[in-house]
Amino acid sequence: MAGAEAIETFPCFGGTVTVIVTGAGPAGAPAAAAAAAKRRLLEWHDQFSRFEPGSELSRLNVDPRDTVPVSPVMARFVEALLAAAQASGGLVDATMVGEIEAAGYASHFEGDGVPLAQTLELAPARAAGAAHPQARWRSVGVDRRAGTVTRPPGVSLDSGGVAKGLFGDILAGILDGHDSFAIDCAGDVRLGGRAHLERPVQVASPFATEFLHVFSLAAGAVATSGMGKRSWLDTEGRPAHHLLDPATGRPAFTGVVQVTAVAPTGVEAEWRTKAALLSGPQEAAQWLPHGGVVVYDDASTDVVGTKR
Repeated sequence: MAGAEAIETFPCFGGTVTVIVTGAGPAGAPAAAAAAAKRRLLEWHDQFSRFEPGSELSRLNVDPRDTVPVSPVMARFVEALLAAAQASGGLVDATMVGEIEAAGYASHFEGDGVPLAQTLELAPARAAGAAHPQARWRSVGVDRRAGTVTRPPGVSLDSGGVAKGLFGDILAGILDGHDSFAIDCAGDVRLGGRAHLERPVQVASPFATEFLHVFSLAAGAVATSGMGKRSWLDTEGRPAHHLLDPATGRPAFTGVVQVTAVAPTGVEAEWRTKAALLSGPQEAAQWLPHGGVVVYDDASTDVVGTKR
């Protein structure tokens, strides 16, 4: 039987974060473990925000040196984003900072965004995404032992691709000795614990206030990417959102509007959901070997390969 449970809920990562810890373990009593996880997540938010000039990520991006000393967690982050780019064939590319800022996402996103139906009505012809022809991510290197990141000055990195998944994975390494834990980083979920307690993970529709599917998981990760919340009209009145086609540098309109991916780790769930959305309707499900949900322009869905 699982022990006592502690819950921390707080604003972070542009949304709401919830940490649940059940039973005592390596991080102490549940309340102490949940509070410590909250502190770490808030610290990482400040450390990895590209919107804060004093964050470590911002300082790395403007540093004029080719090789820059970084913290251990920053080195691990860069290693993760390079692995994501490699595994996705360049679809998940964290070097698109200039392009995302040019599209209109240069500061904290405020408000609910443009309604999805309006975004899709104004959107250009649908096309699958592709890798950037220059593959700038290949110019980035990391040496975790030396604690350095190497890249040509001017190549900037965005934390949006894998950071929340990585933070969940790091905390999982600490909390897995407790009976159970669940970390919901503004919609990206990491689960685990020695009691193998199954928890429901609900997938919301981007079109309505309904749930499309409920996964019951004891361990692993679930991540969702879509254009339903962070969307806007750019200075020319064109619909835009935060998921770019690396080949064009513009917001991607592929015929897929949201993807949820299940994976063993948060980092893998993060890159799989983005690769699936960017690859378009014909290829999306192939990026989800552990399961997931694909939502299309017409509001139809594939749930673990079954269309409804």
